[in-house]
Amino acid sequence: MEDTKIQWHAAFVSAMNLELAQNRSDLIYHKEYNLNTKPLEVDLLVIKKESDIQITNEIGKLFRGHNIVEYKSPQDHLNIDTFYKAGAYASLYKAYGKTVDVYSAADITVTMIREARPSGMFGYFKEHNIMCTNPYKGIYYVKKSVLFPTQIIVTKELSTEGHVWLKALSSQMKKEQMRNLLEKIEAMNQKQDRELADSILQVSISANKQVVEELRGDETMCQALLEIMEPEINKIKADVREEVTKEVTREATMKGIKSIVAVLRDCGQGDMEIIKAIVKEYGVSSDEAADYL
Repeated sequence: MEDTKIQWHAAFVSAMNLELAQNRSDLIYHKEYNLNTKPLEVDLLVIKKESDIQITNEIGKLFRGHNIVEYKSPQDHLNIDTFYKAGAYASLYKAYGKTVDVYSAADITVTMIREARPSGMFGYFKEHNIMCTNPYKGIYYVKKSVLFPTQIIVTKELSTEGHVWLKALSSQMKKEQMRNLLEKIEAMNQKQDRELADSILQVSISANKQVVEELRGDETMCQALLEIMEPEINKIKADVREEVTKEVTREATMKGIKSIVAVLRDCGQGDMEIIKAIVKEYGVSSDEAADYL
């Protein structure tokens, strides 16, 4: 149940952005893209600004002009029905173009991403003679029974060096992985990259609390973690200061109103006159002013 509270999909979009960072200027991202006016959406739509651009990262090698990406968090299932549903989403995307055949079928791809290998789905492929190739570690191309070029990405099998961000979306990270993630984020100096990485880190920390606790004993890593989380810590401090200021202001206002009530009472003023004075002086409503009488 705890897994549902972790914002896996938001972090996934950040991870994809960082995975494909070398081609960022060539791509347009649409997260939770609506396929129609009805609530039917895909996790991520990645559009190439120029269809002939070659994506540097392995996961983008299959990409064409319009790329449907479906992500499953560690506890979500990726089965044969999910496989066909992703293909259906791609078909709907093509069918809902503003004009007939505005999106060429040859220009659409489907990508499905999950941490663990979907053994049931691969078993179905084998049983039904649906051929898959494995051009890169953790990346499988489906060669039959698809309308659009389709790949399945198993993040657990991806190389650690080249796919830090997608591999960080796991609840089974090792200490060394978390240490490498922290070091990589700490070395970042671009604001956009740092913000994207921080969203991934927050999910990774939430899903790997035991590993984080173990790292807290590492003075170097503890300092790195504090530096990375500094913006969030500062925000919490600012919120606390704001609440304290509000509370002090509230107490001062109450004391001021009570003093006015006492003075006006001593001068023989009635309730209506006192309420009008409080409203005028403090800008509260008549009902709020009446509570002080």
